[in-house]
Amino acid sequence: MWFVFALATLLSWGIADLFYKKGANEKDKYSHLKTSMIVGIVMGIHAICMLIFTDMNYNFINILIYLPVSLMYILSMTIGYFGLRYLELSLSSPIQNSSGAVTCLLCLIFLNQTLDTISAVAVICIFVGIFLLGLIEKSKQKQFENLNNKNLTHQHMQSMWVGTREPCCLHNKKYRIGFVAFMIPILYCIIDSLGTFFDAYYLDSIEQTPLINVTEMTLENVANTSYELTFLICAILIFIFLKFIKKEKIIITEQKDRTGAAIFETLGQFTYVYALSGNSVIATSMISAYSIVSVILSRIFLKETLNKKQYVVIALVILGIVLLGITGN
Repeated sequence: MWFVFALATLLSWGIADLFYKKGANEKDKYSHLKTSMIVGIVMGIHAICMLIFTDMNYNFINILIYLPVSLMYILSMTIGYFGLRYLELSLSSPIQNSSGAVTCLLCLIFLNQTLDTISAVAVICIFVGIFLLGLIEKSKQKQFENLNNKNLTHQHMQSMWVGTREPCCLHNKKYRIGFVAFMIPILYCIIDSLGTFFDAYYLDSIEQTPLINVTEMTLENVANTSYELTFLICAILIFIFLKFIKKEKIIITEQKDRTGAAIFETLGQFTYVYALSGNSVIATSMISAYSIVSVILSRIFLKETLNKKQYVVIALVILGIVLLGITGN
């Protein structure tokens, strides 16, 4: 059954990425907050169901105890939603899923752990890939700016002929902030890896965990429920901020894609725990490659296209992610 759960997690998170991108509205400056709100509500519903239908003996003080981890995950996800407003899913997803490499470095630096050969190769592939993607994105932005300047000069000359003072400006926000947007999934990667690093402290062993009223059987569920309840609290705060402070209209019919993303995100999170109950090494390697699903779906449903250099480098990053999964890191 662990293989079925691993496959379900792989597909769920890949599909969730597709809905995240579809729900990212570039024209709506609060789009990322609305996505976080919907995700928090769905996760909160799941947490409440877990409290009602499972015997975890949950102590609500665990929300505060687990808060540092929860906030890292929630912050990274919200930042990721913001970046999707301007960046292709097939580019952002592999970068965001490289957080395992950053976690490895944190373990090397602060926990004095060592890397085997495969893990070292994986980390190198990921960081080289991200560096090259940054160079390509920066080059694309520079080319656009040069083209834009030429067009502006040409239009300015035309405006002089027709006696107007203001030339028509060529705007393309996507490319104008392309490199800045590229840095968003990297920021996500760093913050998410901090959450994973902190998570290792909480979930490493039942003897050392600061969580209370937990057993070997309930440790992961208690941690996950604490995270989801924290997300629900954040969702309520976001709703109050948008509805009563910013006077935003939150139209239910416009939340379909965000709701779909939240459902698949929560489903993947639920099946993830059970996937690791079997062959965790193989399961982790399968799940870590869900960005492949995201890239494929973005090509099919979003019609995203990248240049050949980008696809080659993305393949290098995904290879590193899979290798990290195989080694169990």
